[in-house]
Amino acid sequence: MINQSSPVGFILLGFYEHPALERILFVVVLTFYLLTPVGNTLIILLSVLDPRLHSPMYFFLSNLSFLDLCFTTSCVPQMLVNLWGPKKTISFLGCSVQLFIFLSLGTTECILLTVMAFDRYVAVFQPLHYATIIHPRLCWQLASVAWVIGLVESLVQTPSTLRLPFCPHRQVDDFVCKVPALIRLSCGDTSYNEIQMAVASVFILVVPLSLILVSYGAIARAVLRINSAKGRRKAFGTCSSHLTVVTLFYSSVIAVYFQPKNPYAQEKGKFFVLFYAVGTPSLNPLIYTLRNKEVTRALRRLLGKEIELTQSRGRAA
Repeated sequence: MINQSSPVGFILLGFYEHPALERILFVVVLTFYLLTPVGNTLIILLSVLDPRLHSPMYFFLSNLSFLDLCFTTSCVPQMLVNLWGPKKTISFLGCSVQLFIFLSLGTTECILLTVMAFDRYVAVFQPLHYATIIHPRLCWQLASVAWVIGLVESLVQTPSTLRLPFCPHRQVDDFVCKVPALIRLSCGDTSYNEIQMAVASVFILVVPLSLILVSYGAIARAVLRINSAKGRRKAFGTCSSHLTVVTLFYSSVIAVYFQPKNPYAQEKGKFFVLFYAVGTPSLNPLIYTLRNKEVTRALRRLLGKEIELTQSRGRAA
């Protein structure tokens, strides 16, 4: 049974018809949620504390890690509550905040990944002038643009979505309050909102993804012209982690926002929402740690300093 004690809020259905599946998903989501702050906090600390990681690439990576921390904190606790028991309600205010953050941070991540692709493009094509072109001031400007675009997009789309005439049952067929699910909940004319979402998808998803693909197409052609196998491996190594993250992020986002309008696709789309909200934020630090030798070396240096500090304190005592 679904608790409908909050008529002024919404009911996030999730997989309410499959309680056994919800128990399994609760364990999976909780596991990934506990890994997310560990991995992303570690990336931020390494980027700040290790002088060898004071470069544009790790500046943008720490921004991505901070974004992932905020993203999971905004939606996963409510998701865990809904998965655990019959209480699946969320207040109108809670849904509004969740929708605003979901839109803002999702848009910011799209722009930030594009900025990181530009950074890799310059690193491959202009290695001697890289530090001059991608200077600290430009890094701050590009990161600020990404965050501001995300904020503006959410300020535009959130109010228009929340003003829709929602059906009295208030049942959102999803785990989170997101635009497509709330549009489906409306009992009125949603033409304006669907056009708005389509336009936003072009500028926030299609254009950035196209720029990323063009950048990596050019990078691939340049790398394949390198004669030595070692040089090609090194060039690809500078881009492989970011390309993996882009693939995971955009594949899940496209599956969420461009799914066909039929019950089977919507049911399958819920798994992509889980992966988008929980999987990618926890996997990003793992991808950058395992596939990036500089990060693993920085982690070893940090652990080595901690061990030396502990030993010196023990001798002093």
